[in-house]
Order: sequence, then C-alpha cells, then structure tokens
Amino acid sequence: MIRKRLAIFFAFLIAMPALAADLELRYAALERLVAQQLFTQDGRRYVKGTPGAKCQYAYLEAPRFSAADKAEGRLKITAKFSGRSAMDVLGRCVGMGDSFDLTILASPVARKGVIAMDNVQVTTVKDSYYIRRVREALTQSFGKEFKLDVRDQAKKLLEQPSSNASYQQELNAFDLNDVRVTADALVLVVEFKLVVK
Repeated sequence: MIRKRLAIFFAFLIAMPALAADLELRYAALERLVAQQLFTQDGRRYVKGTPGAKCQYAYLEAPRFSAADKAEGRLKITAKFSGRSAMDVLGRCVGMGDSFDLTILASPVARKGVIAMDNVQVTTVKDSYYIRRVREALTQSFGKEFKLDVRDQAKKLLEQPSSNASYQQELNAFDLNDVRVTADALVLVVEFKLVVK
C-alpha cells in the first residue's frame, strides 16, 4: 500500500512542469567554482600568453568575490594582476610590465544558461600608462570572456544519491533565468525538472 502511494506521488512529481526556484551560491563556493572552471591548476587565469611565456604574458590570480558596497546589484571581484608586454633582448625582457591589485565591479546576468557580466568597471590604486592600458583591456574582455556554467554543478548536487536510497534522481531540465547579488551570495533564479526513477 505504501509503495503504491509512493509510486503515485513520484509519478505526480515527474508529471509536474519545471518550477522556478532560488539557488543561493555563497561567495566562498563561487570562488571555488570560478577557480575550477576559469583558472589553471596553479591558480592563474591567463588573459595573454601562457605559463611558459617569459616576456609576453598577463594573468589574474587570487580572486575574491563579494557584494559591492554602494553599487546595488553589482558584484565586487578583487584580484592580483601580473603582466609583461616586453621583448626578449639577449635573454632579458625589455619593455613594460607590472604587478598590482585591482577591483572589478560588474553586474552578473543570466545569458544563454550561464552567468555572464555586464557594466564592467576596473579600478586600481596604482596608476601608470601600462596600468591604464590593462584596465581598458580587462574592461573590454571581462564582459565578453567571463562565462560561468552552473548546470553541471547543479546536476552533481541534485543527482547525488543518499546512502540508502532505493531510487535514482536525474536532472532533466535546467534553465538559469536571473541572477541577483545579495550581501552573502549570488542568488540564481532557476527552473529545473528533477526526474525520480
């Protein structure tokens, strides 16, 4: 009798359309997700060159995420930038380069099922000709290149079986509709359909 009721209940759940839900992604978890998807094993995101490049490289490292203090709905990302735009002359790099901390303010948006960034603004405490060029380049590229897919992580989380479960769960549909910034987390408005077998 109980099995029959459970079967009817699960059949009812399976037949339901996808419902909207808020998924709260805390900033510490967001940092781990960004590191996993966008950064190399040594904790760097190369925006120019490769790890082996000696004189022509640029990378970000140690990103930290939080809500922007006064800019409502904006995400604050602090990171360290290191780069060189130089020529190899007799084994020495001759040209511009620097290493400095920077802050990126951006509005996270849902775009084609991933988290993307709009209204990007890059600021630094230090200033120089090279740093101004870096700020301009990062402002242009960050909005185009930052794409964070949360579907795979949601799939792993929702399909994870409990230790004594006699059923399986499968994420059948997942759509990211909106992203909101709060003091503690990004809130993702998602629609998903979970099939229980």
